[in-house]
Amino acid sequence: MFAASNPDLLIAKTAMVGLAAAFAWRLIVWVREAPAKADPWDEETENKLSEPEAVQVCHRCFTEQPENAWFCRHCGSAVGPYNNLMPYVSIFSEGEVFRNGASGSLRPSPLIVTGYLLLSLSYGFFAPIFWFSFFRNLKRVKEKNPAPPPTEIE
Repeated sequence: MFAASNPDLLIAKTAMVGLAAAFAWRLIVWVREAPAKADPWDEETENKLSEPEAVQVCHRCFTEQPENAWFCRHCGSAVGPYNNLMPYVSIFSEGEVFRNGASGSLRPSPLIVTGYLLLSLSYGFFAPIFWFSFFRNLKRVKEKNPAPPPTEIE
C-alpha cells in the first residue's frame, strides 16, 4: 500500500487522506444544510404549467410543439424530453450547440469561449475548422453588441 521506507512520508500521506476526508464531509454537510430556494414563479404560474391544456414550446423560437416531438418543426432545435440521454439523438443537441457557437448569437464571456474551445478539442481534426467559424462569429457578435463603457464609481 504505502511505502514504509520513510515514516515521515507515511504520516504525511495519512494526514492528507484525513484532511481530504474531513473536507469532503464538511462539503456534504454544507450542501445538505443549504437553504432551499423559492420557486422562480408564483403559485398561479405553477398551476397554469401543470394544467392539461398547457402546451410545450420550443426554447429557441417559442413555436408550439406536439407532445411527442423530438425536434422543432420550425427551427430544428432539439425539444424532446430525453434527447440528451439518447446516444444517437444527443449528437443533434451537440450539433445545435456548435452551430450556435459558429453562426448564432452568443454571450461572449471568457467562460463560454473557454468552454467552446475545450469542447471542440474532442473533435480532433475538425477543431481548427470550428475555431475559424467560432472566432469569426465572436467578432461579429462583439461588433454588433459593443461592450458598454465602464462607469465611474463615486
